[in-house]
Amino acid sequence: MNTLMTIATHAGSGYDGPGPWWPIFPIFWLVAFIAVLLFFATMGRRRWHDHGSSTGRSRLAERFASGEIDEDEYRSRLAVLDETRKGRR
Repeated sequence: MNTLMTIATHAGSGYDGPGPWWPIFPIFWLVAFIAVLLFFATMGRRRWHDHGSSTGRSRLAERFASGEIDEDEYRSRLAVLDETRKGRR
């Protein structure tokens, strides 16, 4: 009789535990977190590289505007900066 009472008590609860699929949610959140970190790291790295080349371009423009370099030298150095920038991407 005790065994029947135990079976009847557990049968009515309807809860069988978390099931075999419970690791899916922690793995999903871990992958999502890593994806967000990689996204921001990549964007930060691109912004840093773009900032470096724009700084070079602005310095070159300042030197040209102040008369330190002539137009031919400005254009040749600008072409080198553009080639370097395209090579990094």
